Amino acid sequence: MDLYQHLGVKRGASEAEIKKAYRSLAKQLHPDRNKDNPKAAERFGKVTQAYDILSDKDKRAQYDRGEIDEEGNPKMPFGMGGGGGFGGFRPGQGGAAGAGPGGFDTGGMEDLSDLFEGLFGGSRPRGGGFGGGQTRTRSAPRPKGADVAYRLTVPFEDAASLEPQRVKLAGGKTIDMKLPQGVEDGTKIRLAGQGQDGPGGKGDAIVTIIVKGHKYFRRDGDDIRVDLPVTLKEAVEGAKVKAPTVDGPVMVTVPKNASGGTTLRLKGKGWSKKGGGRGDQLVTLEIKIPKDDPDLAKFVKDFDKPAGVRSEMGL
Repeated sequence: MDLYQHLGVKRGASEAEIKKAYRSLAKQLHPDRNKDNPKAAERFGKVTQAYDILSDKDKRAQYDRGEIDEEGNPKMPFGMGGGGGFGGFRPGQGGAAGAGPGGFDTGGMEDLSDLFEGLFGGSRPRGGGFGGGQTRTRSAPRPKGADVAYRLTVPFEDAASLEPQRVKLAGGKTIDMKLPQGVEDGTKIRLAGQGQDGPGGKGDAIVTIIVKGHKYFRRDGDDIRVDLPVTLKEAVEGAKVKAPTVDGPVMVTVPKNASGGTTLRLKGKGWSKKGGGRGDQLVTLEIKIPKDDPDLAKFVKDFDKPAGVRSEMGL
């Protein structure tokens, strides 16, 4: 089957159709759901390989033009490797003027040897043909097995602090994987030798990181933002309160007479940076007013200080 058939889509399928087909098949065939079915794991690898090529615009174009095969390896040009040999040559054909051993026409040998040298890095044949005295061209490198694509959802806190992640591969093998500095949604991590088998060795596993959103943390470049509710009393009198961070709760100081929107900076509690170290966490105070509190309503009824709080806005 070709790559489109592996995914069950037509050749003209859109990117969205290819993605939808892959997700559906991946759920059905994932090794975690088919522990006693090795054929499902094998098909999972083929489906993932198909998606890896067809989801890449450049690779898909190369595949559609016939430049690469189903494993992403370049195809041999000019029908090389086929049973017909070069230009229909058969050993023992009758010789003609300018013919070499076995009747092979040597008239274009220089051009042909240049082709070999460009493709395989070998030397030109010597002695006028493929007979005695020649230097053999080096054979093409044996292709490795196909790469296998994975998607790993990582909790927000783990991505920020680079907590190692455990990955289960298609064959059932489990690996503890380190996250790179500055990891973000869509980062790809290559695990060498963890792909499919091939004549030249195993391919690689390509893990795409999906950073899970958080209910109150937000990423802002290398910093992390969070809104922290405080009471009116804590804002007026000042207080020490707990604030959440991706590394666990810490104590912060709310300054006296703090207004809503006041931002506190916690050094080194932010996102991991590509060059090393971490950004900061920015804690914005949010004054929470209780609903329908009669004592508070009585207190503020005649309290109108300070006046003109919107005067800077011309209001």
